[in-house]
Amino acid sequence: MARPKKPTYEWVPSRNQYRKRIKDSDGKYVALYAQDPDELTRKIKEAERQIEEAVFRRDNPTVREYAEKWLVMQASHIRPTTLADYTSKVKNYIIAPLGDRYMADITPDDVNMAITKAAEKSASIYRSVQMLYKTIFLSAYKSNIIDRSPCENLNPRGGKAAKEKTALTGEQVKILLDAIRGLPPYPFVMICLYAGLRREEALGLQWDCVFLDDAAPHITVRRAWHIENNRPVVTEDLKTKASRRTIPIPPQLVDCLKEVKAVSKSTHVIANSDGQPLSGTQWQRLWKYISTRTVEERRYYRYKDGVKTEHIVKPELGQKAAHNGKVVYSIDFHVTPHQFRHTYITNLLLAGVDVKTVQALAGHEHARITLDIYAHLTYNQPKDLISKVNKAFENNPK
Repeated sequence: MARPKKPTYEWVPSRNQYRKRIKDSDGKYVALYAQDPDELTRKIKEAERQIEEAVFRRDNPTVREYAEKWLVMQASHIRPTTLADYTSKVKNYIIAPLGDRYMADITPDDVNMAITKAAEKSASIYRSVQMLYKTIFLSAYKSNIIDRSPCENLNPRGGKAAKEKTALTGEQVKILLDAIRGLPPYPFVMICLYAGLRREEALGLQWDCVFLDDAAPHITVRRAWHIENNRPVVTEDLKTKASRRTIPIPPQLVDCLKEVKAVSKSTHVIANSDGQPLSGTQWQRLWKYISTRTVEERRYYRYKDGVKTEHIVKPELGQKAAHNGKVVYSIDFHVTPHQFRHTYITNLLLAGVDVKTVQALAGHEHARITLDIYAHLTYNQPKDLISKVNKAFENNPK
């Protein structure tokens, strides 16, 4: 058998080295040099291996690489808060279980196994994660990175059913307002209770959108607040087009806002001591005025002689806080910022306001959203249904 010929390379006198030109992963020629042919042969083989790997990785990225690239592509046309939400979910529910796998290697079984973590959360989180899986892999398919999406038959149902939302009763509203009257969160709570603003809308509200001396006092929603690295950002980029709305406000809120405006030195209705919108930490402090006045159980840890010890505090209604005599445990029910908005919408419907008007005041994009959440308030009241039920069976035998 004839012995294989050794490769011949170009000799470059100016460098006193051998040279070979090869194409890189982008199709461009690059030159490799070595002192002798054997060394250059080894360099060429290593370079070809690296080029092959680079081409493979470019045409078949890992799930992490493509998912992160997809997030970058979304940044220019979605809200910053939406991007932050997507980024968190992609990281926790897509990259965490599948990030090191190649996109082309992912099977439907892999996706079904990976998404079980999201299925342990609420139904809304599951739906959002499922949408992200489908959208990311569909994008890869359209870019010819994969031959078929493994998410085509992903089960649309999953996650835990959300707890039924409960509005605050009139008595609970009174208890809450009495507990925080004169304290920093009072204007925020009043705005959400009596105008139905979302948290980000209330914290982004400025005085140029508050009309207290009109014949019909009202608020216009034009801005929203969100946090980027704990810093406040107030933007006119709202959740939906329907979020931009005008809301008539009742006397309770008018009086409250007049008092706030009389001493305000800021363009923002809810502001910090410097007149600026609240940071993330400042918002948490604001809310703590409420949470510290509830009777909900607290858990904290202390270290003594290097030993970590858990302490449980179970406040009693009417009791003063041991660390601060001005704090009285007077709120014996659970409170969330969104609950104020829920209470506002509930009160409108129970007062007989029609669904389309409530939709507009709440800033819901579709009346279906209002109906899906609040239909039980408008259509399941016996006093509203009795006449229709009687009429349906009036001619039936006894």
